[in-house]
Amino acid sequence: MDNLHDERAREQLEDAKDEVTQAISETMDLYGVTPAAGKIYATMYFEDQMNLDEMREKLGMSKPSMSTNVRHLQQIGMVKKKFQRGSRKHTYTAEKDFFHSFMAYFCQMWEREVKTNMEAIHHAEKPLLEIINDEEVSDSLQEEARDDYELLNQSKVYYNWLEKLVHSIQSEEIFEFLPKDSPPKD
Repeated sequence: MDNLHDERAREQLEDAKDEVTQAISETMDLYGVTPAAGKIYATMYFEDQMNLDEMREKLGMSKPSMSTNVRHLQQIGMVKKKFQRGSRKHTYTAEKDFFHSFMAYFCQMWEREVKTNMEAIHHAEKPLLEIINDEEVSDSLQEEARDDYELLNQSKVYYNWLEKLVHSIQSEEIFEFLPKDSPPKD
């Protein structure tokens, strides 16, 4: 009789895991990953650690695809390579702390946005100032250059704010203003 109960419990357990795995894999596009990478991460979430052969067997994907997707997940901090003594196979584990995953990924993306756009703004300011200060340029072009220069200046406010947001997340200062809640008790 216990076997029958265990069998039903195992089915319920697997169904519950499948439901969460499906939801995680569906929302992984927010982190800029393919559905295949999302499925890999979601599957690994419930595992302690897995190697590529175990992932391939469980997911039915090719080893090159697995390797490429796992490498991408490593780059964005969602999967870590683990050293396993006595084994030549690479073993991986999923980052299970969603706060860490969120912070690592979005801070990386926001830092890239700030760097790319601030560099472009700094490069654009010089020619705009030249136009603004060139007395031989028509008033209408000077006015357009002034408007564009001011627009760029206003955008710096956002990029400076975004840098502060990234810093507050990386230093975990943000949790002073928006604290993590304790897990709910059922």
